[in-house]
Order: sequence, then structure tokens, then C-alpha cells
Amino acid sequence: MKRGVNEVNTFVVDTSVLIEYIVERAPYRKRAERLLDMASTGEVELYLNPVTLSETLYIASRIYEASGIRDPNGEAMNYLNWIRKRVRLSEIHEETAIRAGELKKELRIALADCYVIATSKELGVAPLFARPEREMKPILKRMRELGVKFLEEITL
Repeated sequence: MKRGVNEVNTFVVDTSVLIEYIVERAPYRKRAERLLDMASTGEVELYLNPVTLSETLYIASRIYEASGIRDPNGEAMNYLNWIRKRVRLSEIHEETAIRAGELKKELRIALADCYVIATSKELGVAPLFARPEREMKPILKRMRELGVKFLEEITL
């Protein structure tokens, strides 16, 4: 059920992109910041699926907790609310769930990452990750075939 979004500056973002923004010394923090700034002005269009939303809440909360933030869950919720003003939340349809499961069997990467790719296929746009994750490196060619992009590769 492609929706025909298919614009060059439209992405389904992975949790890694969103977390890159809150980690002060992350290698692609400036690029993540620029991407989210561009999303707030409409220069790029970003989509999240509910799995990525959940994962972002969890990881952000853990990062804030490790940083000594007094209310890490509250801070993570604030961040999620801030992000929600910059992205569109996509639905997960049955076709997307099945495609994510098939990708999990084939690629053997995190299920949440498979949902990012499956959602991108449904919307007809590129999936965007911060960087190749360890388990992606051996299958990078296949990831490229699936249209996966990384922060360092996109023009901002």
C-alpha cells in the first residue's frame, strides 16, 4: 500500500538518528540537528513508525538516567513531544508487519530496524539510519539494495 510520498527529501527515520541528536558528543549530532531543524521548517519530511517512537522513548530515558537527569522519563517524554512536532507518525499496517518479519528472517538485524525499512517501502521513501550498525556491516550491499541511507550520505 504505497502512498506515493516518494520525494527526495523524505525519510523514515530510525531511532539512531533521533538519539544522535541528544548525545552531545555523537559523531553525527550536527547532521541530526540540521535534519530536525529542516523538518521543523518543512525543508524535509520525516516519518516515524510507532516502534521507533517506543524505542526512542526507552533509549532516551536510559541516556538521561545515565547522565544523572533528575526525571529521565519526563525528560524523554519532553524530547518525544518535541520530535513529534517535526515528524509524521505512520501507521503499521498488516502488510508492513509481515514485510518487517520477512526482513528480520532475511537480514537478521534488529526487528525495530526491519520496521523502519518496511515502513519506508510502504511509503515509497528512503529509510534513514545514523550510521551502519555492527550487524549491518556484513549485509551493507543488501541494505543499499533496500534503499537504506545514512546521515553522512544525505545532503543537508
